[in-house]
Parts: sequence; C-alpha cells; structure tokens
Amino acid sequence: MSRLARADEPAAARIARRAVTIPAYALLGCTALVALPLLLPPLALHDALRRNRWSGVRCALALAHYAVGELLGLVAAALLVPAGWLFPARALDWNFRLQWAWARWLFAGAARIFGLRVSVRGLDAAERGPVLLFLRHASVIDTLLPAAVVSSRTGLRLRYVMKRELLWDPCLDVVGQRLPNAFVRRGRGGAEAEIARVRELAADLGPRDGVLLYPEGTRYTPQRRREVLARLAETADPKHLERARALQQVLPPRFGGVLALLDDAPGVDVVVCAHTGFEDLRSLADLWSGALVGRSVEIELWRVPAAAIPAGRAERIDWLYTLWERVDAWLEERARAGGASP
Repeated sequence: MSRLARADEPAAARIARRAVTIPAYALLGCTALVALPLLLPPLALHDALRRNRWSGVRCALALAHYAVGELLGLVAAALLVPAGWLFPARALDWNFRLQWAWARWLFAGAARIFGLRVSVRGLDAAERGPVLLFLRHASVIDTLLPAAVVSSRTGLRLRYVMKRELLWDPCLDVVGQRLPNAFVRRGRGGAEAEIARVRELAADLGPRDGVLLYPEGTRYTPQRRREVLARLAETADPKHLERARALQQVLPPRFGGVLALLDDAPGVDVVVCAHTGFEDLRSLADLWSGALVGRSVEIELWRVPAAAIPAGRAERIDWLYTLWERVDAWLEERARAGGASP
C-alpha cells in the first residue's frame, strides 16, 4: 500500500521536483528565522496605525511557524530513513506519527497565533476503524484537521485522497508518499484512472485504519458554487439539480470517489466531519486583513453505520445528498446563531 501514491509518477519527475522544493523550503525556514526579528518592528508599527488586531505581526509569525515546521518535518523525515532500515516493521507507523506531529504543529501554532477558539464534539465517532471519513472543505487550513485533530487524538491511520498539486509541499511529498495515499489529478480527463487509484485505498482496512475523502472535490466559495451549479444544469438529473441548488453552505457532493469507496469497502461505517470558522479565509489577502483573528472554530463528527448505507447506486446518491444536506443544515444553524458564514 505504501507505494500507491507514486505509482503513476516517474522517478525522474519526483526527483526533479524535490530538487527544487526541498532546498527552497529549507532556505525559506532559515530565512524566516533570521528575518523575523527585523520584520516585526515595522509590522507592529503598521498594525498599530491601522488598528487591524496585529494581523501583520500575526501573519509574519504564522509564515515563520510554517517554514520552521517544514524544515523540522524534513529533518525528521530524513532521520526516519535509517530508522526504517533498522526497524522496517515500525517504519509505517513512525511515518504516520510524523504526519500527525507535523499537522498538529501547524494547526496548534495557527490557533495560538491567531487566537482561535477551537471546540471539538463527537470525536469518539472516529475512535475505531475501519471507517470512511468524509470532510467538509472550506479552506486550506481544514486540510490539517484530519491529522491534527482526529488522528493525533484517536490514533486512526487515515489514507488520504489529495489533489496532486500538494506534492509541491515537500513534507507532504516525502512523507505522504511513504504512506498509503492517493494524489489525484483533478479535472474531467482521466477520471476513471484516478477513481481506480482511490479504490485501492479501501483495500485491507483494519481496525486502526480509515480513508479520508472530500466529497465536494474542492474548497467551497460562492463563485465555485455558481460554477458547479451551472455545469450541473447542463448534465445533472433534474432531481439532483434541485437538491444541489438547495445547498447553500456547501458544494454539491461529487459521486465518483464516494461510490467507489463504498463499493470497495462493504460493511465499513462512514464518519462525517463538519466544521465552521474558516469560511472567510480564501486568500492571503483575507489572512492579512485579520479575518482569522479571534475566530471560533467548531468541529463536529458523527458516525453513520454501514447498515444505514443503501446498496444501489441511485439510492447511494440520494443517501449522499441527504448526508450533505445535514452538513448544510448544521452550518446554517451555526450561522444563524452568530457563527461564520461563507
């Protein structure tokens, strides 16, 4: 399983990419440590004049924290190479733990720097595998939640379905390709081959294992919602189009990966992870403006037993829409109560 992530990538392409990304991120980490003391005074003056809740200082600290995290992650990944040679039976578990520690470093640091108030409910839903974990996608930060919040607290070893562009992050590239993950190409071409790779993740799931998938396929924004609905208006079943249009806070779910996993993991429960608090963070400009400062982040998980998942394709599509309607209603309820709204 550990070779799955790089099965369709030539070794030369992988080496060429890492020859660029690893030195670049190492340089970024060292530069951040040297430059940070020089940057903080003018940024503090800028923030004081603009009264923007110290967003400039916070952004500089967050960038340095991320860069140092990448540097430490790469050093740890290098140290695991000889350790894996000496103790091959432990290598996979050590790499999982490194992934959790790296994600926890990044998420906990961001929470402290930006003053986030994080609450988690229903974590016991993911305490045992095998499961399929379906996560709502609203921001680049929520990609840290499965490892930083779920796996690091429960020990659940998640196999990820991730977009291929994330290979340009060297820690995700190096450690992620040692683990049973699928880095897939997004778009309309070659969908069958990518879904076949997603199917492989469902093989041999044990009591500590799970597969993570974002059913929406990409991050929610109002603009993306309009684009997705426009495409569905040309191709979708009228019943599904009506249900898709009714979803306000999430994108309509995509069927390919979900149905493939359900087919290849019979009898496996589904865990849904809904969250709110990151909706206004769609670009670096949003981060710079202070949109993340002091936000309340709510995370809730619930488990759907395998016996409640229908067997037929059409029935499963209806079931998936019902599942995502529950996520949408959960978000609407928190928006009405004063939470963040996309």
